[in-house]
Amino acid sequence: MRTPGPDDKPTLLTDGLEGLQHNFLTGQLEDLVKWARQKSMWPATFGLACCAIEMMATGGAHYDLARYGMEVFRASPRQADLMIVAGRVSQKMAPVLRQIHDQMMEPKWVISMGVCASSGGMFNNYALVQGVDQVVPVDVYVPGCPPGPQTLMHGILTLYESIQTGELTRRREQTGAGAGITVAQHDGQAEPVAVGIPRPDRGHVTLLENS
Repeated sequence: MRTPGPDDKPTLLTDGLEGLQHNFLTGQLEDLVKWARQKSMWPATFGLACCAIEMMATGGAHYDLARYGMEVFRASPRQADLMIVAGRVSQKMAPVLRQIHDQMMEPKWVISMGVCASSGGMFNNYALVQGVDQVVPVDVYVPGCPPGPQTLMHGILTLYESIQTGELTRRREQTGAGAGITVAQHDGQAEPVAVGIPRPDRGHVTLLENS
């Protein structure tokens, strides 16, 4: 075994942990796994209606989702761990949505984007599911009609925090339900959908009031 000389730099072999020269990080494996999950989330392509336009804008260069490690929208559910349900869900699409969700690898997350996906919105009829949480567990509800990219990114970052703390994973293992977090709206159209009756300050449309 070679004896270290006076000019030799400290190494792990000769000086143990003191020879790492501050180029070494320590931590718990569980925290590392949660950090990796948070920083490498890949969403599945699942645009259903007009909210999908805002979702696609979020993935564009201007908003730069790549800085969060999720610039790649995957066409295969087996390569995705996040489902962004963007738009209203029809009764015929519901079993397809459930099948794609089941084909995604664990752990997986769901964001309900827009009021139509979350509650049916103005489509209160037999043809549409009145909330995607009747089909799959929802972790984050993003409000708006449609919500803009900033609101969707706010929902994504909220989901990041839940994954990093481990709260969401523990709850999923215990109950199988989503987190059900509703975030605040930051942009997009905040008011209910306007149709029908004339209104002076809006020209030819008026608001449908929630009963």
